[in-house]
Amino acid sequence: MYRAFLGALLLGGLIFDWQWLMYLIIVTLLFEGITNWRIPIIAHKLFPGVFELKRCVADSHQVRIEFEAERAWRIMVAAILLPTYVFFYHLLWFVPWFLAFAILGAGVSGICPGAFSLKRIGFK
Repeated sequence: MYRAFLGALLLGGLIFDWQWLMYLIIVTLLFEGITNWRIPIIAHKLFPGVFELKRCVADSHQVRIEFEAERAWRIMVAAILLPTYVFFYHLLWFVPWFLAFAILGAGVSGICPGAFSLKRIGFK
């Protein structure tokens, strides 16, 4: 659900040309990736009766890198969005759009090729 919401926010920011929203998304992804303080966990701690957290069952893959794949995915998405949206949008305008549609599709389908690839590489 997080990816679907993130993809919808990215598409909304791109469609309506809300630069402040795009910058907020990039900063939030970097903050979550670097600190590992994710918004759903913070919301659950602030309002424990309102928000439910569901734990995922661990995948059976070999962990070679002691760093969570979801955390690396957030950093990777922010690292792709930052240069393509902030600095080179006039040349690479299609990259943020492609990323937004891919993230929305991953959220709707529940299959994220980026996170899957990071797990195959060996992230936790």
